[in-house]
Amino acid sequence: MKNSEIQLTTITKPMSFNDVAPTFLTDETMSERKQKILDNMKAEDFDALVIYADKEHGGNFEYLTGFIPRFEEGLLILEATGECTLILGNENLKMAKVARIKNKLIHSPLFSLPNQPMDNEARLEDIFESIGLAEKSKIGVVGWKMFTTAASDNDAYFDLPYFIIQALLTSKNSLAVLKNAAHLFIRGDIGARTTNNANEIAHYEYGANLSSSCMLNAMDAVEIGVTEASLGNELTAEGQTNTVITIAATGQRFEYGNVYPTHKQVKLGDPLSLTTAFKGGLSSRTGFVIENQSQLPENQHDYLERVAIPYYQAVTTWLETIKIGKLGQELYQTIEKVFPQADYHWHLNPGHLVSDEEWMSSPIYAGSQEILKSGMILQIDIIPSVTGYTGVSAEECVALADKNLQKQLRENYPDLWQRIITRKTYIKEILNIDLSEDVIPLSNTVGYLRPFYLAKDQAFHCVK
Repeated sequence: MKNSEIQLTTITKPMSFNDVAPTFLTDETMSERKQKILDNMKAEDFDALVIYADKEHGGNFEYLTGFIPRFEEGLLILEATGECTLILGNENLKMAKVARIKNKLIHSPLFSLPNQPMDNEARLEDIFESIGLAEKSKIGVVGWKMFTTAASDNDAYFDLPYFIIQALLTSKNSLAVLKNAAHLFIRGDIGARTTNNANEIAHYEYGANLSSSCMLNAMDAVEIGVTEASLGNELTAEGQTNTVITIAATGQRFEYGNVYPTHKQVKLGDPLSLTTAFKGGLSSRTGFVIENQSQLPENQHDYLERVAIPYYQAVTTWLETIKIGKLGQELYQTIEKVFPQADYHWHLNPGHLVSDEEWMSSPIYAGSQEILKSGMILQIDIIPSVTGYTGVSAEECVALADKNLQKQLRENYPDLWQRIITRKTYIKEILNIDLSEDVIPLSNTVGYLRPFYLAKDQAFHCVK
């Protein structure tokens, strides 16, 4: 990375792209997904996977089925032969017919809402026995996390409801070994979901574009007297479900334990946090509701020098360092060098993988030997915490793409490719950040940070 000075100056804001239609996953992509999981199963001798889903934890299930069971729970049983069984509650039976994977349907009202009819009720143990799970030798249990702890038996930790695990363990004559198998989906070195083809990147770019467009709208709407709720309205769009709780929080956060936007009005000098996310991308900003540095609180008069500028230096370093083939630990150590934990007290991974959920997993951690690969979608996520100072945030999403993947995107999704070129040109020519050729911005606001919300024409950029 070249030596650079960070300046707050008057610059044009990035372009937003409206009326971008979602891209559906093709049958070819869904077939490829299934085969990737079957290959991973074969490599570790799994006879079957029991894949769980609910509204909050449906990513691994949805990866193969194309849907989540909404307000119910559900299971997908995938056997090494490729045969699939869906076990669904009352209000999701209709979804089996539109699932993106050929399946046998079994109705289990145990997965339905409380006090609903229990027609066709059967013990879950009996259902498992009827499809032959009791005869398997090694069954992978897939919830939504891998339990990456220091414990030697962490593959025996399961994040499924107890009644499901109990039924698996007590099925008649069951001798199967149960192992946590979420890593087959989400671990950075082998996980099927950690890399995306061109169709998948186009699919997820819809959400990244949407969240960053919402963020620009919300930042432009900030003014004295506007309510958190009004800003929250700017952070939702097109009826899409947010993948995180929408944040529009001014002044003191978490009053009465509340985490949602309220009718509190924005005041001059308030700290303000804004966050929104849809499938494929999150946008987040934190700063002050002021016009210039003279309006900073007396005890934070050096906020730019102490927090905001060093943070932005870390963001630009992240963007200029990340590329295909780099080890996770190398990127981690680069951020540690320019933005030391001892001074800025960030604790989480400085970047992670994004997909149907906002945080899928991360190859970027201390000592990581996981290699950053073409097709990964990653979120910049460095969260400083300096005592006595308001935070700062410019979280956004990019993807890594080699020449072949870029060629596929350019040829198959020309409108998407033009958006990528427009974003990349802005980052390089206006923000003066040198992106690797591997990096393709999926968000409109990558690298764009206004620390003072009322100075709507001012943002940081690099002078080299």
